[in-house]
Amino acid sequence: MHFIAHLIHTYGLATVAAIVGLECVGVPLPGETALLAAAIYAGTKHDLNIVAVILTAAAAAIVGRMIGYGLGHQFGYWLLLRYGNYVGMTPSRIKLGQYLFLRHGGKIVFVAQFIPVLRTFAGVFAGANVMPWRDFLIANTVGSTIWAVIYGSAAYELGREFERLEGPIVIVLVVITVISFVLGGMFVKRHEAQLTAEAERAMPGPLTWH
Repeated sequence: MHFIAHLIHTYGLATVAAIVGLECVGVPLPGETALLAAAIYAGTKHDLNIVAVILTAAAAAIVGRMIGYGLGHQFGYWLLLRYGNYVGMTPSRIKLGQYLFLRHGGKIVFVAQFIPVLRTFAGVFAGANVMPWRDFLIANTVGSTIWAVIYGSAAYELGREFERLEGPIVIVLVVITVISFVLGGMFVKRHEAQLTAEAERAMPGPLTWH
C-alpha cells in the first residue's frame, strides 16, 4: 500500500489507470489497492479529486477487461480447442463453459469485479468462452462503475481508518473467493452430465474456430 501511495503521490491518476487497467487485462496487479490508496489520498491530502479517482478507476477497469476479453476471444478459445485435451478440457467441457457464460455470463462478470483474482481473469475467461460481447460490455460497464463508486467513496469517507481495515477486508474476500470456487466446482462436477446435455441441446454440432 505504501509503495502504491508513493506512486500515486508522484504520478497521480496515471498510476490508478495503469494498475487497474493492467489488472483487468489479466496481469496480477493490486488494482483494488490502487483505487483505495488513491481515494484515501484524495480524502486526506486533497491533492486528488475523488470524482476523478472514481472515474479513472471505472474507465480503466472497463477498458482493461475489454482488452482481456479480446485477447481471450482471439487466442484463448483457439488454445482450448487445440490443447484443451491435455488439461482435461474436452470438447464437451469447453461447450459447457460456453453454455454457462451464455446463460450466466453477465452475473459472473459483474460479481467478478468485486472478487480479487477472479477480477483479473474475468475478461479473458469471458472471451475464451465466447460470451456475447454486448452482454459482456453491459455487465463489465455496470460492475466496474459500481465497484469504483462503492470502494472509492468508502475509502474517501473513512480515510485512514479504511486503510487500517483494507487488509482484513481483502483476506475476507479471498476466503469468499476460495469457498465460491470450491462450491461452484462441486456443483458443476455433480451436475456436469446434466449441464453438458443442456449445453449440447442449446449448441448442437462440433466446436469450430473461425
